[in-house]
Amino acid sequence: MHGKSPRPASPARRTFYGWYVTYALMVISTMTAGFLFYNVSVLLEAFVAERGFPIGLASFATGIFFVTSGIAGLIVGQIINRIDARKIIIASACVTALALASVGLLRTPAQLVAFYVVLGFCYGGCGLVTASTIVARWFDAKRPQALSIASTGLSLGGIIITPFVAYIIKTYGLAAAGPWLGASFFLGVVPVTFLIVRASPLDMGLRPDGAEAMPGIAGVAPLSGVSFSKAWKSRFFVAVTLAYVFSLGAQVGAIAHLFRLAVTRADAQFAAAVVALLASASLIGRLIGGQLLAKIPARAFTLALMANQAVALAFLAFAVTKVALLAGVALFGFTIGNILMMQQLLLAEAFGSREYGRIYSASQLVTVIGVATWPALIGFIFVASGGYEWPYLVTALSTLIGATILSLSGPSKH
Repeated sequence: MHGKSPRPASPARRTFYGWYVTYALMVISTMTAGFLFYNVSVLLEAFVAERGFPIGLASFATGIFFVTSGIAGLIVGQIINRIDARKIIIASACVTALALASVGLLRTPAQLVAFYVVLGFCYGGCGLVTASTIVARWFDAKRPQALSIASTGLSLGGIIITPFVAYIIKTYGLAAAGPWLGASFFLGVVPVTFLIVRASPLDMGLRPDGAEAMPGIAGVAPLSGVSFSKAWKSRFFVAVTLAYVFSLGAQVGAIAHLFRLAVTRADAQFAAAVVALLASASLIGRLIGGQLLAKIPARAFTLALMANQAVALAFLAFAVTKVALLAGVALFGFTIGNILMMQQLLLAEAFGSREYGRIYSASQLVTVIGVATWPALIGFIFVASGGYEWPYLVTALSTLIGATILSLSGPSKH
């Protein structure tokens, strides 16, 4: 009696390379957030304290950073289908490293403004537009989870990198810290981009989400989705963009004044703890959100986030005790990373990856209007009202306006 012949062992399933790309992008976003986005406020304080620049001028230069980053993102969106995204990231990182290394040489207002213009353009080149475009190409079904992992670096940068940068600048000064900042940024971005990141699964003969390989196919091939000319005229694009002008603008404005809110109701030491809690809650919320999106439609989840943000901001308007402030900040923190991620996901799900870079960058540029306006608007309302109750109530109302606009966005698939 012959025994059954053994079945051939099935080959071990290899990890989809897109996940390596995703974690590499998380490292890159950690560096860009820590050395650029969050570091803007650290540099502002250093320029005022060390160089004697007027705070108004330094604040104006900070606003220029956000505007130029939006413009750069729009340019990247136009060219990212024709140029390898890795080249864009590496070129932006090299210029950023040089700019950071030379920060100690700045002496005149013109040099200060030029410095922030350069940083803004570089952040637009190696920031959200480029990273989310690459993720959108590598993933369809698991895009929410991949985006949540890649964008986790936005929180990690504020938690890990920015405090280190602040310590170095405070201890050694801008001139001594500059070369170390430039070298650290270069080493944190360029090697991982060159060695791990690939602009598209098609470059490796793969399909999104790890589907079967396509023998003989390499390089950039046509991607599925809607053209930019059709997308930007759609009701859904207009609604998402306007909703984010109100909701994301209110969010950024509230974050910009959160430290001062905590100082006026407690003290500076407690305010520092509040900012750390906000970043930590954002990190946890983004990871949870990536899992929830496997079960909840993206638009419904975004509306829930906006409602949560409105409640948190209204709560913070009247939070006086330390316990109340911490509770409000934790509730607010859960939404901030997720809401930013959802703009990318809503547009990717609606219009596909074919011209996603152009579509998202155009929406982001309009959103910059709200982001650049709200911090100053909150300051104006604070002066007029004599406290933070009305400013934070207005941000809550603005968030609800954004949610209402998004709820009227029409079909979410095009």
